[in-house]
Amino acid sequence: MSILDEVLEQAPQYYHRYIRLIGSQDPIVIMEAQSEELDEFIGSIEQNMYNTAYEPGKWTIKEVIGHMLDVERIFGYRALAFSRGDKTMIPGFEQDDYVKNADFNNRAMDELLEEFYHLRQANIILFKNLSEEQMEQKGNASGNSFTLKALSYLIPGHVMHHMNVIESKYL
Repeated sequence: MSILDEVLEQAPQYYHRYIRLIGSQDPIVIMEAQSEELDEFIGSIEQNMYNTAYEPGKWTIKEVIGHMLDVERIFGYRALAFSRGDKTMIPGFEQDDYVKNADFNNRAMDELLEEFYHLRQANIILFKNLSEEQMEQKGNASGNSFTLKALSYLIPGHVMHHMNVIESKYL
């Protein structure tokens, strides 16, 4: 069985789209590169595009980045809880409400990217200090069970997904 197939078995179907974006690559290596990649990618976009959505009712680019911040923080908490053996069912979250109540459009893009960098660094340090045994631990979030290993793929896969969305729908 390939590593990709193994990880897919350790996560709910909904998250497979993120895991497949990482494939057989090392998710921690991907995580380490993504802050710089995100900075370069967003830096290539004209600033006047940051507060625009690709159609009415959709998030702006700043809101997409803000959503990525929220998910980075939430998945980081899930990783911490799972790694500590916490068997509590961690609730899901309503992403649209989070974005609506965050006011990301009134923040500077540089500030959003700096926040992403710091959140990502914290998650990298957490994952780098987990044993293989810990990576196999399961936790429960949003009504689903998955391993820390699967979560290590979800985190960079989620960012990759949204970078692809920005590129295909906004640019």
